[in-house]
Amino acid sequence: MNDVRGRTSQTVNNMKPILARHLAGASLFAIALPAVSQSTLPPVELDPIIVTATRSPERLQNTIGDNSVLERAELDQTPDATLAEVLGRQRGITFVTRGGPQSLSTINMRGTASTQSLVLIDGMRVNSPGNGLPVLNAIPINAIERIEIVRGAASSVYGADAIGGVINIITRKPSGESFDAYTSAGVGTYATSQYTAGLSGSANGWAYSLYGGYGQSGGFSATNADIGSNSFNPDNDSYYRSNLGGQIAYTWKPGQTLSVQTTQSRVNAGYDAYYFVPPDTPFNDRGIQTLGNTIVSSQNQINQYWLSTLSGSFLTEKYEIQNLGLQAYNQSDQYQYQWINSLALTPDQTLTLGVERLDQSVKGAFGGVSIDFPTSKIHTNAVMATYTGRWGIHHVQASARNDDNSQYGNFATGSLGYAIDFARGWQASASMNNAFRAPTFNELYYPNFGNPNLSPEKSRNVEIGLRYAHQSGEIALTGFYNRIQDLIVSVQESDYVPTNIQQATIRGVSLWAEQSIGANTTVGGSFDFLSPYNNSTGQLLPFIAQRVLKLNAAHRMGDLSMTADWMLTSNRRDGQNNMLGGYALVNVGATYALNKHIDLQVRWNNVLGKNYTLVKGYNNPGSNVFFNVTLRQ
Repeated sequence: MNDVRGRTSQTVNNMKPILARHLAGASLFAIALPAVSQSTLPPVELDPIIVTATRSPERLQNTIGDNSVLERAELDQTPDATLAEVLGRQRGITFVTRGGPQSLSTINMRGTASTQSLVLIDGMRVNSPGNGLPVLNAIPINAIERIEIVRGAASSVYGADAIGGVINIITRKPSGESFDAYTSAGVGTYATSQYTAGLSGSANGWAYSLYGGYGQSGGFSATNADIGSNSFNPDNDSYYRSNLGGQIAYTWKPGQTLSVQTTQSRVNAGYDAYYFVPPDTPFNDRGIQTLGNTIVSSQNQINQYWLSTLSGSFLTEKYEIQNLGLQAYNQSDQYQYQWINSLALTPDQTLTLGVERLDQSVKGAFGGVSIDFPTSKIHTNAVMATYTGRWGIHHVQASARNDDNSQYGNFATGSLGYAIDFARGWQASASMNNAFRAPTFNELYYPNFGNPNLSPEKSRNVEIGLRYAHQSGEIALTGFYNRIQDLIVSVQESDYVPTNIQQATIRGVSLWAEQSIGANTTVGGSFDFLSPYNNSTGQLLPFIAQRVLKLNAAHRMGDLSMTADWMLTSNRRDGQNNMLGGYALVNVGATYALNKHIDLQVRWNNVLGKNYTLVKGYNNPGSNVFFNVTLRQ
């Protein structure tokens, strides 16, 4: 205990000089907060609809837990951002990148690893069966309508890998107008340019949407001298990315809709490989990520009480490397089938029942030779049930699920949550649940590495919350305790073969608030405090900051809208037990509505030009600016 307190005290002391050096950056928020004009700013939306929390549409305020919804209007404020950067600005989430822009990115939710959080596209999983990571860099921002975030264990609703939480990417749907169209073009630092376009419409029961985008950048050097001479290459690592997607739906009778939607994406990004290169030998290593996801669904309102949704998802993701003298690739396929039934028992009580089938397979090659996986296919059958109910000031949310996997057998999970509206605007809540992470194909079967005897990682999570909401703002405090057993690790003692030998405990407190000031100004922020320790080693979990402060502000003056955000983190430990320094980042932006059809936009990231490290030996963007023009029909 004394050791833990000592490390916590040291982290606080390390954070103080960072705070002192960058406190002046907070003054930049004043740029976004001039005197209030007579125009209006949309009020804080306190009660949007969220589906991800229970698999049935619910008002956000009626769900139990720390959940949130990120709307398209907020995504439009950062047209140059990657999905990892967007998620990293949300409370309880940080991100890590390795290399140049559009390179491999991972996220950490509530102190868990990226493989312990589940990412969905329109309710269907996209975490790679091969390595367990969500393919964040291949999910384009221009394809997204909104993002729903459920923090905390959710395996009782979604099955494997939802220990830290669930992120559901909802792609763009038809707008409901007879015809709607937009296009945008932008340029910025590092010879960056990007172009997007989309259209949608509806008539005679048919509805359609189509979107696409292309972007490229000269980039910056992925690595620096700290990575060592075997990998350091000071060339600029560029990227090229493209995407195309859309949906077509036919409502053949009120409440009866059949739809097909697809998202296709490709990212070709430079990186610096880890192997010896003779001096003065030019090389340009490339990592090519492709993602193809198609979903067919039938949504049927059987009667006024019963909504049935039958869906099938067909996803392929492939990562290919091309470098000096070596080519390799890994590909995984996921076919997922769901039948979800939402039953309105009463106006305030809903029972959701579902069955699911998941087929996963992998293949790959290294140096022109196929990778011989002893087993290349796994399937999972699952049944689940979720109940939500309200009786006056009392709220109950419960769920249960059983996953029967062809490799590790049955795994049952459950959750129970309760909330009470004990005063006007005030709500207190408590919940407990368990979750698990399934071992990946690489951990199970990769030749000369895999261990087919692995068991899933197991988690038990307890959470309490206090929330106050009023007409123009909200504040919430959440505390949680997450104990993870049978952690899968590769250590020297086991000849680096993955084994279930370690345990971790993550304790945390998250405070966040959002407030409208008058009709034109909104301010908000969050503070996350974590104690994420590996019980087996006594060390901090890698890449997890114990303290993260995030502030944001938005203001409108007539046709001019301005935003600013500031993030400050404490030190982190990497996977090699190196301590990485804390850092502070300030970003500002402005949008001017030239008329009802044209928006002019500028975004300035890393205003203070902070040189910071997320992974030792890898660079991050310096101060950079992006200009964007959007045309709407």
